[in-house]
Amino acid sequence: MATHTIGKASHMGIGYSVVELNDVRHIFAAGVPRHDGSLREQADDALRTIETVIQEEGTRGSIVHQAVFVPDVALIEPCRQIIRDFYGSEMPATSYIPQPPCDGKLLAIEALGVGRGLGEVEIERISEQLVITRHNDIAWIHCAQVVPQSQDTTVYDGTLNGLEQIRSLLSSVNVRLDQVIRTWLYLGGIVDDEGPTQRYKELNRARSDFYRDIPFLTGLLPPGRQGRVYPASTGIGTEGRGIMMSAIALATQRTDIVAVPLENPRQVPAFDYADCYSPKSPKFSRAMALSCGNYATIFISGTASITDSETRHVGDIVGQTHETLTNIEALISEENLSRHGLPGLGTSLDGLGLVRVYIKRPADYAQARAVCEQRLGELPTIYAIGDVCRPDLLVEIEGIAFSRKTTSPLPSVDQMDFDHLRWKSTVA
Repeated sequence: MATHTIGKASHMGIGYSVVELNDVRHIFAAGVPRHDGSLREQADDALRTIETVIQEEGTRGSIVHQAVFVPDVALIEPCRQIIRDFYGSEMPATSYIPQPPCDGKLLAIEALGVGRGLGEVEIERISEQLVITRHNDIAWIHCAQVVPQSQDTTVYDGTLNGLEQIRSLLSSVNVRLDQVIRTWLYLGGIVDDEGPTQRYKELNRARSDFYRDIPFLTGLLPPGRQGRVYPASTGIGTEGRGIMMSAIALATQRTDIVAVPLENPRQVPAFDYADCYSPKSPKFSRAMALSCGNYATIFISGTASITDSETRHVGDIVGQTHETLTNIEALISEENLSRHGLPGLGTSLDGLGLVRVYIKRPADYAQARAVCEQRLGELPTIYAIGDVCRPDLLVEIEGIAFSRKTTSPLPSVDQMDFDHLRWKSTVA
């Protein structure tokens, strides 16, 4: 099994991971306001906390992608203006997600920074929807806050329109849709009726139709890879009735980078689900592993308490949270990575650098969080209220994991660092 390359810590809403991949430093941060107050006061607290973390790790001005969680659709526009004022010309690709933070705050922020000062890193900020980072002959394209041109439409048509807009945004920087490795599809009223069917099933129908002729990641797949390939993805519910999407694409001419879609030995692939779950099955991989020599980055799709294709522990939030984490553990394990042709690059839950936990019922937050903290330890984590794609599912978890075959682990971040961060954040 690979050794870990992550230094990470969390305390009182400050959480971050530091990941060294080759000569480039990646920072993953979760910022939750530590105090109540107005939206601007809470936003300023969370943003300055993240900024302090980024500066401490020598990557100032390097945030390229962020997700901002708010409790109500009506808060998106005022929050957008606050975020713009804060970042100015260094605006990340930013998505505003109407999912209430579980702790009752007015927002929570997840941010990704890509380091400067180690390897040669270039950041091109096209707009607040599109940011490109380039290093080591690799381009990462971050595409955020894509909404249908009209929200007054069917889920099917809105999904098609949103995916077409992602294609158009990528095309504007000479990137193809088939280079997408990870998507997020946010849908208000995800399990509600849509005419004679369900809104999530209509999203799946549209995605299936749109993906029909797209040969994802052809140039990056292992030799001899057979069958259809789909990006990693999360499809999750939100407040309101809207549709919003975001995506990450990878562009490179390097021949030593391999993209391997992962399936879970404990689960039927989502794209092979029976018609009773969705007439057009969900077209996504359980995870997408990107390997480069001794390194691997694993984008983990939204994962729930499902084995084979059946929901487990119905009505039991503790059982479902454990089952979900066990699924992730199996998905990223050395046994599963070896099965997929990546021996030595498997990892454990300790290899996670960032997670999001979507919880259906607010009353389940404390129990779900307790299970996550027990099994995951110190880890930047966002907890948000979001309906899951089946009525009997209570929790969904996604994340990013990292591994390296031979290295020494990064030193952990100790409590003194957090005392320093809290002091600096207070006086900033």
